Amino acid sequence: MIVSRTVLNIFVTAFLAVFAFVPHIVAQEADIEQYYAELLQPDLQDPQAVEHKIWAEWSKSGSASMDLLLSRGRKAMEDGEFAKAVDHLTALTDHAPDFAEGWNARATAFFNMDEYGLSIADIQRSLALNPRHFGAMQGLGRILEELGDDAGALAAYEAAAAIHPQREGLKEAIERLERTVSGQDI
Repeated sequence: MIVSRTVLNIFVTAFLAVFAFVPHIVAQEADIEQYYAELLQPDLQDPQAVEHKIWAEWSKSGSASMDLLLSRGRKAMEDGEFAKAVDHLTALTDHAPDFAEGWNARATAFFNMDEYGLSIADIQRSLALNPRHFGAMQGLGRILEELGDDAGALAAYEAAAAIHPQREGLKEAIERLERTVSGQDI
């Protein structure tokens, strides 16, 4: 089989372009692993700063267009326009179904619309894609608590705390639900 030099050059260029991103991806993965490890340090001085770094990594879809949809969805939520947020975030999840943060953001919009079933479904998808998404776990805990499933909520909060023990509100929620679930709050 004879391959033209032009076709060969296109193939080599495409091959190199794909693998040019590998060191960047490996570096990003190493960074986020370090951030997760930092969250587990009991003497961590600024857990919110580390959390912010993790959210920044989670928010990178790899596509400027998808990042724009995420940004627009989040902005719509900030403005209290939850249906508009769902529209942007649905476009995001349709076009980037493997982007966990798209599902998590839409779950948040659904939660704010009191659409708990839809929110839970998106949280499940988010966690399937990113099993260490402590924000999604805490969101699930909050919904389950709203629905009266204290044992399920406690399990979700504890799972989030296993990853991010200093996350705001988790310790209090766990203590509250431990008393309720064990019957001490009666």
